[in-house]
Amino acid sequence: IIGQHINTPPVAPTFHNGTCPRPLEALIMRLLSKDPSERPESAQDVFNALDAIDLTARGETVEREATSLDSLAGGVFVGRQAEMDRLKASLEDVLGGSGRLVTLVGEPGIGKTRTSEELATYASLRGAQVLWGRCYDGGGAPPYWPWVQAIRSYVRAADPEELRSHMGAGAADIAEIVSDVSTKLPGLPPPPELETPEQERFRLFDSITSFFKTASQARPLVIILEDLHWASRPSLTFLEFIARELRGSRILVIGTYRDTEVNRRHPLSVTLGELTRERLFERVLLRGLQRADVERFIEVAAGVSPPAALVNAVFTQTEGNPLFVTEVVRLLVQEGLLTPETTAGRDTWSVPIPEGIRDVIGRRLDRLSERCNETLSVAAVIGREFGLDALDILIEDASRERLGDVLEEALAARVIEEIPTTVGNYQFAHALIQEALLEELSLNRRIRLHAAVADALEKVYGDQADEYAPELLRHVLQAESLVGSERVVHYSLVAGENALAGHAFDEAEQIFSRALTVMEHSASAGSEQLDTRAADADRAAILFGLGRAQAATLPLFRLREAVTSLGRAFDFYSESGEVELAVAVAAHPFPITTGHITGMPQLIARALDLVPPDSVQAGRLLSIYSRLLSQEEGDFDGSRLAFDRAIAIAEREGDVPLQMQTLVDSADADIYALNWESAYEKGSRAIELIGRVDDPRAEMLAYFSVGIVHLIQGEPDLADGPVAASMAAAERLRHHFYIARSSFLQMILDTSRGNWSAAREVGERALTVSPREPRILFQLMLTEYEAGNNDAGEVLLERLLEVTRLTEPGPTLEYGYTAMASPWVAFSIGETGGLDVADAAARTILDASSAMPLVEALARLGEALLAVQRSDVSAAERLYADYRRTGLAGLMGCGDDRMLGLLAFTLGQFDDAATHFEEEMGFCRRVRYRPRLA
Repeated sequence: IIGQHINTPPVAPTFHNGTCPRPLEALIMRLLSKDPSERPESAQDVFNALDAIDLTARGETVEREATSLDSLAGGVFVGRQAEMDRLKASLEDVLGGSGRLVTLVGEPGIGKTRTSEELATYASLRGAQVLWGRCYDGGGAPPYWPWVQAIRSYVRAADPEELRSHMGAGAADIAEIVSDVSTKLPGLPPPPELETPEQERFRLFDSITSFFKTASQARPLVIILEDLHWASRPSLTFLEFIARELRGSRILVIGTYRDTEVNRRHPLSVTLGELTRERLFERVLLRGLQRADVERFIEVAAGVSPPAALVNAVFTQTEGNPLFVTEVVRLLVQEGLLTPETTAGRDTWSVPIPEGIRDVIGRRLDRLSERCNETLSVAAVIGREFGLDALDILIEDASRERLGDVLEEALAARVIEEIPTTVGNYQFAHALIQEALLEELSLNRRIRLHAAVADALEKVYGDQADEYAPELLRHVLQAESLVGSERVVHYSLVAGENALAGHAFDEAEQIFSRALTVMEHSASAGSEQLDTRAADADRAAILFGLGRAQAATLPLFRLREAVTSLGRAFDFYSESGEVELAVAVAAHPFPITTGHITGMPQLIARALDLVPPDSVQAGRLLSIYSRLLSQEEGDFDGSRLAFDRAIAIAEREGDVPLQMQTLVDSADADIYALNWESAYEKGSRAIELIGRVDDPRAEMLAYFSVGIVHLIQGEPDLADGPVAASMAAAERLRHHFYIARSSFLQMILDTSRGNWSAAREVGERALTVSPREPRILFQLMLTEYEAGNNDAGEVLLERLLEVTRLTEPGPTLEYGYTAMASPWVAFSIGETGGLDVADAAARTILDASSAMPLVEALARLGEALLAVQRSDVSAAERLYADYRRTGLAGLMGCGDDRMLGLLAFTLGQFDDAATHFEEEMGFCRRVRYRPRLA
């Protein structure tokens, strides 16, 4: 330390691995003093002083001294006492076994990163492991980039056996996005293929979360994600997922973002809305430093006692923004204006900030050589991070040694930083520095540089260029007018398919949409390069990728857009005679639409015309077709015919997987058609095939079909086994939709028997994986109200209504459960505020011409509850006369006679009501539904 400060003004010491008690700071300042009389006279004096200081202390006094002003993480850190107290409290919760998620929020330069560094060092002192990830601006980063960085740093530091133990069976899934895992754990088997992209993404999310939670048991984890305002949708989706899994873990997730860049249409706004509902989430808002903090900063950084006029000038001009303060003070020091001589007796100061921080950065850049500025401008086009190899190609008139000297000049000025993990790689010290350099470039020069960067990177990467497709895509997109659309299309296809393979469906949708726009623009401009068969094939591949991404990301009411994209790809493949590709488009796994009209059945019907009518290909298409005909179009006759053909093909060919798939798809269609007997028969037949086929999706649906029929028929004891088996298969499948469906049945069983805590546990688990599932929201709402937790029930009711507001009006499950929710609440606790919303939801379903019987029955139940609640005799009379015993009341833990008794009572038919209630009591006694019996 002394060697670094000879002949320089004394500065406060910094400690990277521990706290600095005030007596120790005072001692070191004496050692650094230029006045010999202030220094210790001998080494023994130093040792005596050290003996009087408790260097191992970690008590409250030491922490307060260290974190309020002096740096734990390096550099000068002042103020932020209240913010640090909140962050430390969150860390203590985590150390005690209660995971937390905190966001640091503020404008550029407000100190989000610096505060994170301070917490990181404190967390290290408390025994936690800190992992960092930074989001990237520009769209060239691979999917889940900040999470990849965090996992990568853990992997590189971990012992292979420890890593294998912590990652467990999910190591192969994680290795698909973090190649370092395969390097550290060679020989990992590829993960089994799943039916849908959603299943694969859920499995990836579950594997990463399980890894973090397991690792945190050995050592608490602090995961810091910088610049979430630049995060891709996949990264944010995983943040939402892990936030719901933090309870009971020793994980603290810290996210930073600029609130000035996040409006209500920003992707991060959606994520913040989801996170706000989590009890373990907290925002820490960072604003400017106080005047006293600015004074202390100048004192520590410059080694002088600043006059009040100087402090006032800096504080007024910068408004306490830490980055502004830092840059201004650094500039004043560089210009020799902050010395004891220049500050003594001076009572007026003019702080040089004409327009803001970019001017300060500009003046810092002006102090560099012209060659250095030119090099940095090229580097800024490459990105926030850049490598020496690419610069060496781009800066043609400079030798490697000369280029190294230029970068050393920028390093000395702290304009750039070395990336310690990779030799020859650098990054700009702050994003605003890169932005300032880019703004100085004309549009024409920027485009030409992007083209040159693309060429240089292709030379650097050589045969591995496709592995860096996202990065190259960013540059060729910016320079499309120079490089041509062919390279844009090529890298779009590679990057888009990689994003799909990594379950980054939002990223894939953006890539394919952008590529399609480029192709269509080139075509409209008369570009000859697109008037070829190869270009048409590329367009079809982009459309196929876009359709798959849309099917996995769009809400149900927008799924028609996915079908449109898939249809255009299908048209090309079918017209060009590429039958296998055309069938692959039509057979792509599609979500259960539940009343949402997409047009997918028509696309499958066209694909059926391309294959032999009795082929296995036709059987697979017919299996999907039978389900969609029923659930989307209400064509139950057509659904049965498609099933009959598919099952005949499967049995004739001896294709057991097809036979099982067809049985469960058709059983699922029967459930929505209220064909309980047929659903039970097909589900039972599928269960008999389980030992011959390893298909957890079919296994889950088979047990689900049998379990729900037992529930409907008032046989809960017989439902226990199939429901438990259904949940086990869903967990093995690791798909959010199927976990939610099986959990729904288990919650009904638990709530009906009065096991509210068990029902709540199952429901909360289901919501962590499927937060907008209407059945789970409804059932958990019932559980909370019945357990007397009205506030929690009200929150869940509002979440259900919000999901319905986001859904296009129609005969859907969302509207079905909304039709029942508020009337049931009114019946339970007398709260009648949402009855009009329920009435409107019921009318939406009942006025539709294509409502599935199951959804229509939900609306009828809601309508009946409304009539009872409003004492509407006319409606009650009509409903009582038309009431059909569908058995759906069993989904609320009671029989049909309860509803009939309520309607008869509303009509004043008390003898009939008494008869129905006696029947209902007999039912409840028989099946031991104690809450309903009471």
